[in-house]
Amino acid sequence: MTAASPALLDLTLPELTEWMVGLGFPKFRAGQVYTWLMKGKRPGEMNNVPLALREALAQNAHVGGVTICETLESPKDGTRKYLYELEDGNILEGVLLRYHHGNTLCVSTQVGCRMGCAFCASTGDGLIRNLTPGEILGQVIAVNADLGGGRSITNLVLMGSGEPLDNYDNTLKFIRLASCGDGLGISQRNISLSTCGLVERIDQLAQEGLHITLCISLHSALDEKRRQIMPIARKWTVAQTVNAARAYAQATGRRVIFEYALTNGINDTCQDADALATALKGLPSHVNVIPLNAADGSTLSASEHVEAFLKMLEDRGVSATRRRTLGEDIEGACGQLRRRRLQERAEKIPE
Repeated sequence: MTAASPALLDLTLPELTEWMVGLGFPKFRAGQVYTWLMKGKRPGEMNNVPLALREALAQNAHVGGVTICETLESPKDGTRKYLYELEDGNILEGVLLRYHHGNTLCVSTQVGCRMGCAFCASTGDGLIRNLTPGEILGQVIAVNADLGGGRSITNLVLMGSGEPLDNYDNTLKFIRLASCGDGLGISQRNISLSTCGLVERIDQLAQEGLHITLCISLHSALDEKRRQIMPIARKWTVAQTVNAARAYAQATGRRVIFEYALTNGINDTCQDADALATALKGLPSHVNVIPLNAADGSTLSASEHVEAFLKMLEDRGVSATRRRTLGEDIEGACGQLRRRRLQERAEKIPE
């Protein structure tokens, strides 16, 4: 295998077909291989393709997905936390959320994160590297297989570790791979992408012709307060971020979701509710008020005024609900399990 050997899960069916024809195999074999890949199978397990093809795949390519190395399940609500291992030994995590409308998988787009949000465990050790499209897709394929095969995952949220728009090209290709009818066939309307607010990328995303839901981590509509929580706010103001959201909603016809982690003494007052209502006026949007689940070492604490804040927003005409909290008993918040496993690895390394 050479350095140029492709990761099979990075390829669309037309790309896989072109590559396999280049190896001397007929086009129809690519469809067979692609079907197996979407089931999480390795070349040696593809029992309806010739041995010569299986050997060629093993010698000239690698799969490029993930392996589930640990699973935790909440006895309270059935939420599952997955720890994945990549082919290079890096680890990342994902969360399976069970709702009445189907199974939602929270996927990661980077190993680590460089955004530095004050409440998030994913950013604690910085950005290690971007995930490839196939490594993001591999998370969905692995969990589908873990749930018994088929297309068990019906909804995707790009809210795991990493900033999706900081890994723009790979994230976009993943969305197209996941929603392709040749593959998993997940409707783009069932895919949500969460960003801390990379304004120029939001503007670019609005022109991609996708039908996904844009979610923006706002957490305060007051610039001074938002800068305390999110370093990205030093680059773009609340007004710039909300204006990008307005342009996205206008271009796509999709309402925008604003995530608002309620933090004690920082963003849970009447002043904060007033600012949020003013900022979002006239914008097709919804606010997810999230009880804060801060990373270890964070100086932030959860607000005790969630219901009161929701009432303030309701009185001001803002569409808002409290996000259902799942998986608290299994380190469900983004980055927690990975960080603990990395600490355990470090403690085992002899001095």
